[in-house]
Amino acid sequence: MNEILIGKGEQPVHLLAKYATRHGLIAGATGTGKTVSLMVLAEGFSRLGVPVFLADVKGDVSGLALPGAPSEKLARRAVQTGVEGYAPEACPVLFWDLYGRAGHPVRTTVSEMGPTLLGRILELNDAQSGILQIAFTLADERGLLLLDLDDLRALLGFVADNRKEISAQYGLVSPQSVAAIQRALLSLERDGGEAFFGEPALELADLMRTDLSGRGIVNILAADQLILKPRLYASFLLWLLSELFENLPEVGDLDKPKLVFFFDEAHLLFDDAPPALRQRVEQVVRIIRSKGVGVYFCSQFPDDVPNEILGQLGNRVQHALRAYTPRDQKAVRSAAETFATNPRLDVAAAISQLGVGEALVSTLQEKGVPLPVERTLVCPPRCRMGAITSEERAAVRARSPLGAKYDTPVNRESAYEILSRRAVPAEAAAAEPEGRGKLGDLLWGTKRRQGLVESMAKQTARTIGSQIGRQILRGVLGGIFGGGRRR
Repeated sequence: MNEILIGKGEQPVHLLAKYATRHGLIAGATGTGKTVSLMVLAEGFSRLGVPVFLADVKGDVSGLALPGAPSEKLARRAVQTGVEGYAPEACPVLFWDLYGRAGHPVRTTVSEMGPTLLGRILELNDAQSGILQIAFTLADERGLLLLDLDDLRALLGFVADNRKEISAQYGLVSPQSVAAIQRALLSLERDGGEAFFGEPALELADLMRTDLSGRGIVNILAADQLILKPRLYASFLLWLLSELFENLPEVGDLDKPKLVFFFDEAHLLFDDAPPALRQRVEQVVRIIRSKGVGVYFCSQFPDDVPNEILGQLGNRVQHALRAYTPRDQKAVRSAAETFATNPRLDVAAAISQLGVGEALVSTLQEKGVPLPVERTLVCPPRCRMGAITSEERAAVRARSPLGAKYDTPVNRESAYEILSRRAVPAEAAAAEPEGRGKLGDLLWGTKRRQGLVESMAKQTARTIGSQIGRQILRGVLGGIFGGGRRR
């Protein structure tokens, strides 16, 4: 049967693979074992042949790439939780990194990101976001590829230079708003966002791979530096989830997911998010299960996730919460109310009493019925618990089959090159002859004053025109009057 053993309470607690796309939540205070629960689930999905994507915020999830060290403590925990044939074992892992340092570069194009998410990354107001929408529309209509930030800058320069015509067709484009977008792009570039835009762009199929033995690849995004830019981190994960939603086919209910997606530090997705973006996340989470994708949020408090989304998370792992403050006490009550009740367990009291490696767990069982919450001793992972060294990471990365595909950037012709070529003839036509000096200005003139050459040419034309005119007039008059002369 396709299931993952999470741990043992009064009975073994499993996550059924066919209900894994009903999404889930891993919550708990720092140091209570959330990362271990995440690793146990990631290992379980990998053994079932399900690819996993997760963000490594603290660097300790990278241990999935190497087998753990044998110890009596772990062996004893394996016996207590009912793990059969426990032995240290690594998962097949691919490392990714937006900055390209700790893994394969993760890139997308400006066009694929789209104006809505890009406007959120740049923290634009409504007027500036509207101009960004206009710029993307112009690019589509004129066949201009927007691949990297240079392309977007060139397009914004074109919009600024032609703002009168563009304003007449699409709405007001102010130079101040264009300048504000340009400054925001500069700030994004300083944050390292420039490396995120370009080619080769990430192909979703490369996140949904299995190894030769049929185990699902665990894709680990190095996010220890990215998390310092929370808006970029959140927007990237939302973009990735949206890409999965828009590109994967409908598959209905499967025996196991096609991909499982873990959002660590989930509160960053929703802090200061506009209502439209929240609505988008809610829509994606609700519908993406029909594409065979399971989404799991990891955060300290359950109420870090909006209620509209929290209500869709059928599988729950709740580690300890310490009720030191009124906010903590409210979070404990809120977490207790979300579980399927167990008459033999005081959930609110148990949440504050859980030890490290213990959790309150409720998962969907047959026919989608929630398991009454169990106080569960979580299984030990088979991989290393803790970060790996840079040398070990480099060795894992060297074995990757995707290095040749993603590690070298590509810069093909796009909006920047096309608009630059158009600007050159215009500049050449507008350029004045060089090295003229005062004599040149006297002969050829300036922008305000006519030169001698032009003045003489016009005078000559007028003189010639007058002479020719007089000759024609004389010829005509002569023909008229000459016929009446007598010889």
